[in-house]
Amino acid sequence: MHGNPSERAVINSMSQPFITIIIPTFNRAESLKKVLQSLDSLEKPDSIPIEVVIVNNGSNDETGSLLVREMERSRPMFFKVLVEKRRGKASALNRGIASAQGNLIFVVDDDVVVDPKCLVRHLECYRTTAFDAVQGRVLPGVDSEGRQADPQRLQEYNIPIVDHGEDICDIRGLTGNNMSFRREVFEKVGLFNASLGPGASGFSEDTEFSMRIREAGFKIGYMPSAVVYHELDTSRYGRAYNRLAQYHKGQSSSLYRHRSIFLNIVPNLFANSFRYLFYRILGDCQKSYKTEGRVMRYWGYLMASVKKKADSDPGR
Repeated sequence: MHGNPSERAVINSMSQPFITIIIPTFNRAESLKKVLQSLDSLEKPDSIPIEVVIVNNGSNDETGSLLVREMERSRPMFFKVLVEKRRGKASALNRGIASAQGNLIFVVDDDVVVDPKCLVRHLECYRTTAFDAVQGRVLPGVDSEGRQADPQRLQEYNIPIVDHGEDICDIRGLTGNNMSFRREVFEKVGLFNASLGPGASGFSEDTEFSMRIREAGFKIGYMPSAVVYHELDTSRYGRAYNRLAQYHKGQSSSLYRHRSIFLNIVPNLFANSFRYLFYRILGDCQKSYKTEGRVMRYWGYLMASVKKKADSDPGR
């Protein structure tokens, strides 16, 4: 933890600081640096203590040395670095949550820039609504050269964009790069499923957790003015990445969703395949791009389900 002995004594004397910011990270030193720089500009209510918990998920780039330097800096927030050796974002999040002292947990990814008002807008949403978990808006940021996204080609950047409009509203699911929770949520529904998400199945740790939140009777809300900007990574551009990502999303979904292969997966696979061909014939690039992703997602679910059945067949 950053700070002198007297600072550490202060935080240890607090049974529950109000806000814990958790950032899981793996091999994104340059991106993480930008996230931490954006936290320096956060608007912070003076009366509410804040701790920042960085969970290094076994990085072998410059992340470790960056965090050593960051721990030496003076900042208005308590700063703590943890190491989680078990690979996977969900495992890193669970390590951070287990260490968190706050009664409000705010999670951001290591490849976003946080708007200065993001944190106070999350707080405002809790103060003015009955939501137990809050999703903020996620908009495209810039690439490593500072270039902005082309608004006409947003899908092709393959980043998670979350924009439900300008009004606070109920939503069904969370996207893990700008979300917050009351501590009671974790106390009732448990932690993230470590078999899901980046570093494990690839995706869906936030989707599966959202399902458990709703099943437990909690409410999820959307706060449009709580904004982060997702970096643009050229390695993620285009159809090839989209096909692979959607295929892995389908595989991940098969681990926690139980859909009928013959009544749901196969019919949807064929229907979206025909739609994809139709849009390609029409020359509608955006719709064909999106539909191709659906095809790959259903295909991934089907292949994972077939493999699961084969692996469980005692006759093999």
